[in-house]
Amino acid sequence: MLSPDRFFDPEPTHKTAALEIYEAIKALPILSPHGHVDPAIFSNPNYHFSNPYQLLVQSDHYILRMLFSHGVPYEQLLSDTDPEGNWQTFCEHFYLFRATPSGLWLDYTLQEVFGFEPPLNSHTAAQAYAFITDKLAQPAFSARSLFKQFNIEVLATTDPAYDKLSHHQAIIESGWQGRIIPTFRADSLVKITDPHWLGQLSALSAASKVDIIDYNSFIRALEKQREFFKSLGAVACDLSFPKTSAFTLPDSTVEAIFQKALASSANTANQEQFAAHMMMTFARMSSEDGLVMMMHNDVYRNYDSALFTRFGPDLGFDIPRQVEYTRNLLPLLNAFGKHPKFNLVLFCLDESAYTRELAPLAGAYPAVKLGAPWWYQDSWQGMQRYLNAVIEIAGVYNTSGFVDDTRNLVSIPARHDLWRRAATNWLAGLKVRGMISQVEAIEIATALAYNLAKQVYKL
Repeated sequence: MLSPDRFFDPEPTHKTAALEIYEAIKALPILSPHGHVDPAIFSNPNYHFSNPYQLLVQSDHYILRMLFSHGVPYEQLLSDTDPEGNWQTFCEHFYLFRATPSGLWLDYTLQEVFGFEPPLNSHTAAQAYAFITDKLAQPAFSARSLFKQFNIEVLATTDPAYDKLSHHQAIIESGWQGRIIPTFRADSLVKITDPHWLGQLSALSAASKVDIIDYNSFIRALEKQREFFKSLGAVACDLSFPKTSAFTLPDSTVEAIFQKALASSANTANQEQFAAHMMMTFARMSSEDGLVMMMHNDVYRNYDSALFTRFGPDLGFDIPRQVEYTRNLLPLLNAFGKHPKFNLVLFCLDESAYTRELAPLAGAYPAVKLGAPWWYQDSWQGMQRYLNAVIEIAGVYNTSGFVDDTRNLVSIPARHDLWRRAATNWLAGLKVRGMISQVEAIEIATALAYNLAKQVYKL
């Protein structure tokens, strides 16, 4: 059984303070301003997840990478032919997830969402599979019913810039009151050396109804799509480039690079220049249309090229690397850092950058906010380190609250509960040291759990 005081400091005074703060904020609605849940599960009013393995294992790259690290091949992990057999294999390896965020999220999901209390292992695998399968078929476990039960106020998906958003339109037309909003993601359209780029450019042209023949028509198509996304509720533009450089190229240079891309003759140097120019361009667009610019750059994606070639992206082989922000973002912040309509949320996988660069930048520029700890850092320890690293420099109110960044709908409550417990435990430490009052602790906890995300993302 889950302990009601899990994650809280064992020292009695600290634990009591943490429990009091947590009780005041635990039932707040959930705001999920960034994630990867498929909107298709909500466009169908009666959508039910097919089986426990697909829902709880295949959707989570943390789980896949851990199982692969212990010899379970991706051929098996990604196969749909024997979900019950794959579930058995997963349960036999469940001990691997002890003390990891994945294990903690799964414990919460099994008990709090599904009501399954026995420990997950090789002996309980068949029982758990049958129990959860039965639950998933019940009306209360449709995607729309779970959305309501979880008390989710807003859930943002992440959608390619060329997407026609048919599922979002179907949700609105159905009259359902759940608020599912798109997020504009244009990374792939900046990767001009990618063999799929021309096909995606064609999709952007079709979606925007702009004949893309040069750089200026490319920009018009992007701007039209941003307005279309906004018309369906979008509040943010999500970007993840290989590098964080930002600078503006001369018109003639960027046009020459774009024409080389159209001719499939652009090289790596051209792509790096184009990406840096587009960083500035997307910042300009956000300063005009108000979409929050979310940035999480400098990730070594698809690190194992053989696995990527065979199975595709999102397998857990996106690896953090060292990042430099201060010099790289200087042109962008000089141009837009004080702009009243520009909002930039910076996420980072390089923890050393928090105190060295990100917190000082967020503590100075009105446009900059620090994103939540995520993606290798969305753990209890990672959250504690984050709060200790940034708040003294940037302050609570220059952060952007929490995002769960999940593909798995049923994991959302678990992830938000972990954040709320980690934040209240950290605040309790300040309270028992006499640094803040009880009233202030609850106000800050409310901000970290709900208010900051609502304000920063204009929800």
